[in-house]
Amino acid sequence: MEKSSHDIEFISQGFSLKGILHLPKVKNPPLVVGSHGLEGSKESAKQQVMSKLLVQNNIAFFRFDHRGCGESQGDFIKETSLEKRTIDFITATKHILDLGKTSRDLAVFGSSMGGATCLNAWDTLLQMDINLCGAVLCSAPVKSRTIENIPMDANETRPALPLSFFKHNLLFNIQDKVHKFFNVLIFHGDADQVVPVSNAYDIYSLAKEPKRLIIHKNGDHQMTDKKDQNQFETEAVAWFLSCFGHGHQMPS
Repeated sequence: MEKSSHDIEFISQGFSLKGILHLPKVKNPPLVVGSHGLEGSKESAKQQVMSKLLVQNNIAFFRFDHRGCGESQGDFIKETSLEKRTIDFITATKHILDLGKTSRDLAVFGSSMGGATCLNAWDTLLQMDINLCGAVLCSAPVKSRTIENIPMDANETRPALPLSFFKHNLLFNIQDKVHKFFNVLIFHGDADQVVPVSNAYDIYSLAKEPKRLIIHKNGDHQMTDKKDQNQFETEAVAWFLSCFGHGHQMPS
């Protein structure tokens, strides 16, 4: 069975979303599904790194564009919210599992808003017919009001964002969801000027064991320090291998 990647298209609430499923050479590998940040895509650096490293370690990885991002359908300003991204994530997970190319051992990976998406989806995933094994989160917010630098200015992919976009679409506090989280590895920079590191301490304090918190000294939101990137790559892969290797079930 050759190592391969497959272009995937699926429908989430009427929107056509696009992604790539990376499969290792083994039969029925465990699966990690990734969720990118607010203005990211499946081509974001961490999503691409995970697609390579996990496959090398016999773990399948699915990365996709949420609605309004990358190659997927939808208007970014009208269709971006934590709830809608959570629906996209759950729909993506169901679609990939139903293809029958992986086992039903699942872990999740999220960066920034993608981490919040994983947290928000967790309870629904627990109720699905799968073995939910763990998570890796990077710079994830649990309380949107802590976010300090709001990206309102226009850029090459979208017009300027009105303040109403954040008030109507991106107000959330999902602390009450974290107590069901388990087997989570958390990365955060203590100099993050977008999502304050207090969010990482909140997740760590509320989540169930096993859990681990890695704070990058002087680390920023994008994890631009090469040393931090190297640690992330090594520790994230080891964590996912541990999750699947020991077959952790949901704690009682």
